Amino acid sequence: MLSADDFESSLDSVREAAVDPIKGIFGPESLTWRVDREAAVFLGGGRALLLQLAHPWVAAAVSEHSRTFADPVGRFHRTFNITFTMVFGSLDQALAAGRRLHRRHAGVTGILPQAAGRFEAGSAYSANEVSALRWVHATLVESALQTHDLVLPALTDSEREQYWAEAKLYAALFGIRQADLPPDWTSFTDYTETMSRSDVLAVSPAARAIAEQIFSGRATGLRVPRWYRALTAHLLPERLAREFGLEFGEREQRSMDRALTWIRRIYPHLPMRLRAVGPYQEALARLQGDKQPDLAVRWLNRLWIGRPMME
Repeated sequence: MLSADDFESSLDSVREAAVDPIKGIFGPESLTWRVDREAAVFLGGGRALLLQLAHPWVAAAVSEHSRTFADPVGRFHRTFNITFTMVFGSLDQALAAGRRLHRRHAGVTGILPQAAGRFEAGSAYSANEVSALRWVHATLVESALQTHDLVLPALTDSEREQYWAEAKLYAALFGIRQADLPPDWTSFTDYTETMSRSDVLAVSPAARAIAEQIFSGRATGLRVPRWYRALTAHLLPERLAREFGLEFGEREQRSMDRALTWIRRIYPHLPMRLRAVGPYQEALARLQGDKQPDLAVRWLNRLWIGRPMME
């Protein structure tokens, strides 16, 4: 379990390693800013979500503690307000976002209602348990790079190492110690592959119900396009896609390929004003000394984080 003292010690390490109080944890020269600013990264959002739900603890926590179905848009905004603020906020904003997330997780505890994978019915779960936090963090890192490389020039091996080095600092905002993470990119990919094959991940009835609500559109009122469902199935480990009931046959392959052809043709040529998420553009305005971003960026922020500026 992650104690309050452990968490604050982790934040101390972030404070010491941060690039600059104004630039924040990473700054504009980082690979984290270069990758995470891209709206295209959200092509992997479905993959990351389902990989997280495949951990029975995460599925139970979302089912029993989240307002995902009652307020799916608000849930989206609250989540990305925190994560984007960690990445693009000032040092103080990033640390405050980490603390908000830790406090929110502290109240997420419970008992598994059904057995799933290696976890027995009646066993306890907690959102602030290190192995669960490590898995959630891993799904965000791996999915971001996979989808970045789908539509933009792929990162080199050395860039992947750099991205992972920065991701370990990002993990510290969750309270995860360096010692609890794979030391390099190769070890990280070994970890995710091992997890995908292990019985730590098992799609529980709760996970399937949440996924079906989201991908059918009943939770949001917006039906997920067929090509996006196909892409999500393609990016998932085959076993997990099958357990979630996602099909990927010839029809799905054609639908995904058509969509990716158009995205790859158009997206790289869009101006950064359209490609980059609002919080990245707000961060650039902050570095130029502006007290607040312009009207267009504030509008984009409302789209991405549900408010005109990061907290």
